[in-house]
Amino acid sequence: MSDIKELLRNIKTLAGPLPEFEIHHAPQKPHPLFIKWIKEALDAEVSEPHAMTLSTVDSNGYPDARVLILKNIDEKGWYFATSSDSRKGQQLMNNPEVALTFYWPKLGRQIRIRGTAIHTGENASSKDFLERGKIARAIAMTCKQSEVLPDPAEIEAEIQKQLEQMNEEPNLAYNRWTLYCVEAKEVEFWQGNSDRKHIRLQYRLEDINWSQEQLWP
Repeated sequence: MSDIKELLRNIKTLAGPLPEFEIHHAPQKPHPLFIKWIKEALDAEVSEPHAMTLSTVDSNGYPDARVLILKNIDEKGWYFATSSDSRKGQQLMNNPEVALTFYWPKLGRQIRIRGTAIHTGENASSKDFLERGKIARAIAMTCKQSEVLPDPAEIEAEIQKQLEQMNEEPNLAYNRWTLYCVEAKEVEFWQGNSDRKHIRLQYRLEDINWSQEQLWP
């Protein structure tokens, strides 16, 4: 165990060079800054910058987290989708308060979002589902996410079954598929620094207006 401890302590972090973060030039709302940062991540060839950790709470109060893909962002919030029958879907039904986390080590940047996941409605959810690839749709339509898999061979059989149904009904949308919009209450932009003088800018929604505060590293 001492070997792994030493190994972990010797991993280089925030080695840089890292970008500057001029918080005095930050926009009034967090959404434009997020878009600016994710475009900069793409320009820097950050792998999968739209991957984010969605954190929820189960019925016993235990936190749960997994990585999802950001579908969209606008003035309303940040969008993701999942089956309402999935474990996270059930947790969202019981408690829609969530956290989203983005981390891009190459830029030393982290974005943390806290808010409420709102169901965007059947039409938006169906449209999102039909924009997915065929295999992704087929897997969702098996309705078995997170269930115990006694025989891996069952996966191919179930996928083939759903593909055949989709070929017969090309516009078939899975009625449990749900597109959510996270309406943020707090958004924090964190720019790491190699000497640990990290720059943190927190946005907080107060009634209908956003306030800004710089936080200690």
